[in-house]
Amino acid sequence: MKQWLRSQGGWWMAWLVLTAAGAVWLARAELAQLQQDFETDARIAHRLMSQQVVQYDAVLATLALLEPGADAGQPEQRLPSVYASILKVQRRARDEAWPDQKQADALAAAEARSRSQQRAELASLDLAHGRYQLVMGATPLSYALEIDLAGSVPWRDWSMNPQTSPVRVSLQRDGQQLVLQPGRMGEGGWRFGLTKALASPSQPFELVAERQVGWGELPWRSIAGWAVAMAVLMAGLWMAQRQRIARRRAEELLRLGQVARLNALGELSAGLAHELNQPLTAVLANAQAARRLLDDDPPDLATARDAMGQAVVQARRAADVVGRLRRVIERPEAGGDVKPLVLQEVVRSAMHLLAPEFAQRGVAAQFDAGAQAPVRVQAEAVALEQIVHNLLMNALQALDLVPAAERRLVVSVGRNGQEGVLTVTDNGRGISPEAMPRLFEPFFSTREGGLGLGLSLSETLASGMGGSLTAGHAAPRGARFTLLLPLVAQSP
Repeated sequence: MKQWLRSQGGWWMAWLVLTAAGAVWLARAELAQLQQDFETDARIAHRLMSQQVVQYDAVLATLALLEPGADAGQPEQRLPSVYASILKVQRRARDEAWPDQKQADALAAAEARSRSQQRAELASLDLAHGRYQLVMGATPLSYALEIDLAGSVPWRDWSMNPQTSPVRVSLQRDGQQLVLQPGRMGEGGWRFGLTKALASPSQPFELVAERQVGWGELPWRSIAGWAVAMAVLMAGLWMAQRQRIARRRAEELLRLGQVARLNALGELSAGLAHELNQPLTAVLANAQAARRLLDDDPPDLATARDAMGQAVVQARRAADVVGRLRRVIERPEAGGDVKPLVLQEVVRSAMHLLAPEFAQRGVAAQFDAGAQAPVRVQAEAVALEQIVHNLLMNALQALDLVPAAERRLVVSVGRNGQEGVLTVTDNGRGISPEAMPRLFEPFFSTREGGLGLGLSLSETLASGMGGSLTAGHAAPRGARFTLLLPLVAQSP
C-alpha cells in the first residue's frame, strides 16, 4: 500500500497543483469581471446623479435671469409640478426677508456666499431625510429651492435593480449619509469600492458605491469542471505512462529471456559436447585399434577394414558436427564486456521488471538501499541482470507453497572486503540436505518440470566475472543465495 501511495503521490500532487492553479485563475478572472461590472454600474450612477444636481443649478440660474415684472406673479411656483423632486420654491426681493422664518438665517448666509461665489450655494442639509436647500443670490430677486434628493434618483435610467443588486450606493456629505440602494454587504470575501464627487460645485455630494463579493459567488461550477478535466488529463497521462512502462518491461523481459535462452542453449551444448566427446573418443580409439588388429589377420579382412574405416569416418563426423554446433550457439563469454555497475541499480531494475510477478504472487520484497552508499562492482551488465533475475524468480517460485500472508523476500546489498555482496533470502520450503551438494549441477532441479539450468548458468556467469554464487539455509526456514562480485578498484 505504501509503495502504491508513493508511486501515485506524484500524480496526485500534479493534479492538485494544476487544479489549484486553474481555480485561482478562474477565480481571479471572475473577480476581475465582477469588478469591471461594478465600476461600470457605479460610473453610470455617478453620471446620472451628476446630471440631476447640475439641472438644479441650471433651474436656479434660469430663474435669476428671468427678472419677472411686478405684475408677472410668481411663475417659479409652477416648478414643483414640473420637477417632482423640487418640493418648494422661495424668492426674496432686496428689501424683503425670506418667507421661511425658521431657515431665514441659513438662507441669508447661503445667499451671501452665492453672491460672492457667483454660483448656487447650499443653505441647509438633511441627508438623513434626503432633503436640502439650494440658494442663488441675484438682483433683483434671490431664489431658494428645497430639493428631495431621494426623489432625484432617475430610476428609469438606473443600470441596477435597487431591490436585488448587491451594490450599495449612497450619497455622503459632512458626515451625513443617504442610502440610495442598500445592496448586500457582509463579512469576508472581497470588497470593491468607488467614491466620486458629483459634478456640481454647489452640491458637492460624494457618491459612494460598495460591493462585497462572497465565497459563494466564485465560479465553483467552472472550478469543478476544471478539476474534472485535469483529473481526466492526469488519468490519461497516467494510463499512457503505465502502458509505456509495461511495454518497456515486456521488451526488457523479452531481451533478457532471449539472452537467457541463448545462454541456456550454450550451457546445454557445452554439456552435450562434454558428454558426447568421451564415448566418441572411445569409439574412435576402439575402431583404430580394431583396424590395426584386423590388419594383422591374413584371412578375408577387406570388408572388415572397410567397415572399421567407415566407423572412424562417422565418428569423426559426429565430433565435427558437435564442435560446429557448439561454435555456432556457444554462450558468449561473461567477461567480454565487464564494466563498473551499481549493484543497487541492477537490483531495482530487475525488481521493476518483475513487478507484475510480485503483484500476482502477493509478495512485497524488502529492499531499501536509499540511504546506503552505492556498491560499484565489476560485472557484465546482461550477465548480472540474468543472475539477479534468476535468483528473484527462484525465490518467488519457492514462495508459491507458502501461505500468502507469510511470504517474505528480503534483498540486501553490501560490502565484504574487496567484494560487493548481494543476498536474496526467502522463507520458502528451503533446500533439502540431499539437494544442496548438487544445486549448481546442470540439469539438476528440485522443481517439477524444471530444466535445472538456471542456477548452473548463474553460477557459471558469476565465475566468469571473477565472482561466486553460493547457497545456504535461512533461519528459521527458507533459502539464502549470496552473490559475490569484485568491487571497482578505488582510484589512488
